[in-house]
Amino acid sequence: MRGPAGFLLCLLLLVAPYCTEVAAQDDEPDPKMPCAKWMGGAPGYPGHNGLPGRDGKDGRDGLKGEKGEEGAQGPKGDAGTMGNRGVAGFPGAPGLPGITGEKGQKGEAAFVHRSAFSVGLTEKPPAPNIPIRFSKIFYNEQGHYDTSTGKFLCNIPGTYYFAYHLTVYLSDVKVSLYKKDKAVTFTYDQFQKNNVDQASGSVLLHLSSGDEVWLQVYGNGNNNGIYADNVNDSTFMGFLLYPDSDDH
Repeated sequence: MRGPAGFLLCLLLLVAPYCTEVAAQDDEPDPKMPCAKWMGGAPGYPGHNGLPGRDGKDGRDGLKGEKGEEGAQGPKGDAGTMGNRGVAGFPGAPGLPGITGEKGQKGEAAFVHRSAFSVGLTEKPPAPNIPIRFSKIFYNEQGHYDTSTGKFLCNIPGTYYFAYHLTVYLSDVKVSLYKKDKAVTFTYDQFQKNNVDQASGSVLLHLSSGDEVWLQVYGNGNNNGIYADNVNDSTFMGFLLYPDSDDH
C-alpha cells in the first residue's frame, strides 16, 4: 500500500503498542494505599516467636570501684599439725670485728707473795755435819735466808724450788739438802786429781710456815771438797713457786 493510506497504517501500528503499555501501567495498584482500585483482604494472624539470637560480645570493663570497709575479724582457727623439720642451713660468713671498747678503769693490783734467795760460798772448805754458810749474797731482798746460820726460813707456806751448783776441788764431795733436821736429797761427786769438777742437785718442796731448809756436808772430813775462789763459785738458791691458797 502506497500513498497516504499506507503511511497512516504504519504510524498506527507504531503507536498501538505504546498506548497498550501505558494503559497497563495505569491499571497496577499502589501497595502503599489501603485500597487501590480493589477490595482489601482481612489482616493475617501474628507469626510465631522467632528463635533467640546469639549472645552478644562482652562489653568493656567498667571503672574500678572504691575500696570497701574492712570486715570484722573472724574467729581464730585451729592450730595446724607440726611440719617436718627443715634442713639445716649453711653457716654464715664470720662477721666483721667489732669496735674496740673503751679502756676500763685501772683496778687494784693483786698482792703478790715473794720469797727468794741466791747466795754463794766464801769460806773454804766448809765444816762437815753443820749447815754450810753461804755468805756471798746475790739476792735476798725479803731476808728469808740467814747468812749467820746458813738456813732458809719459810715465812709463806707454799711450794718452793731449791737448787745448788758446787765446785769440787782437792777432795770428794758428799752433800745433802735438809728440811727440818731431815736429809731430803743426796749428791756425791768423786774428785779427779788435777781437775775441777761440778756437783749439783735440785728439788721441789712444800713448806709450812717456820720450816727451815739448808745444805750440809755429811760423813767425815774427807768429803768436804766444796770449793770457791775468784773464778769458781759454789751457789745455793731457792724461791716460792706459789703460796698455799687456804692460808693466803
